[in-house]
Amino acid sequence: MIRNRLNIGLIAIVHAIALLLLWSGSHVDIWLALPVGIVYSFVLLTNYALIHEAAHDNLNSDPVWNRWLGVLVCFLFPVPFSMIKVTHTVHHCCNRTDHEMFDLYYPGDHLLIKWGQWYGLLAGLFWPWIPIGALVLATFPKLLRMGPYRRARTTAVLFDDFAEHGVGRVRIEVVLALAFWLALFALLDLSWQHVLVMYACFAFNWSTRQFITHAFTERHVINGALNLRVSPAMSWILLKGNWDLVHHQKPWLPWTELERNGNGAYSPVGIWQQYLRMWRGPVPATTPSPQRLKAEPRPD
Repeated sequence: MIRNRLNIGLIAIVHAIALLLLWSGSHVDIWLALPVGIVYSFVLLTNYALIHEAAHDNLNSDPVWNRWLGVLVCFLFPVPFSMIKVTHTVHHCCNRTDHEMFDLYYPGDHLLIKWGQWYGLLAGLFWPWIPIGALVLATFPKLLRMGPYRRARTTAVLFDDFAEHGVGRVRIEVVLALAFWLALFALLDLSWQHVLVMYACFAFNWSTRQFITHAFTERHVINGALNLRVSPAMSWILLKGNWDLVHHQKPWLPWTELERNGNGAYSPVGIWQQYLRMWRGPVPATTPSPQRLKAEPRPD
């Protein structure tokens, strides 16, 4: 069951704390923006968990409320909700295929590029490309279906579905996000240098969150994920997102049901064990790519 009131309460709390941290982080010496940014990065992990719920239509049981609450929580990322809903569906259809093979390489791959990609991801360099990609999609969508985007494994299929869903909503949401941030900078007297420091902290933290539950797992679209053993506090920060294998097997479950469905059925892997393994770098691919799913799994 989707907990509408709980989710709306979490949205309000996350936004209140985030705005307070943005304001306080902008009115201290630049070096003090770093510890504020570290705290901010964990608040935005919870915000991303709320985005993730909206992408699966689990943030609110009313589809209209779910969409607009999704738009709201995406402002802090920032990313258009319509874009992340499509790309996250692609993730569930392409998980552990060649399109998402960041941690593995084939004999013919250029190792310097593979290692650069992998450590760039771990260092947080993946995050800036998402708002940049949103701007490109909103202004010149055909660019994302041409040239290097088509040749690269990771982006070859990522934007295919936008022709069907349309980029109109993406454009509206980009304009709304720009208005949101212009208002924040004016009303809270934010410093762009300090805000960038805080988002650098988030980029580093979020990038780990994106790949830690998939790195080095079996090459299976549904089962290629891990449940992670984390502290109770971290599990709540992630809104039980550490139960990612459960989520990939049953993506229709709201976050409040993940732990109950995972306990006793799966053996979680220690988060630090998995994190340190990631920093050892990519490894050779020993199994072929699974076939991409045509649609995200749904309950029977």
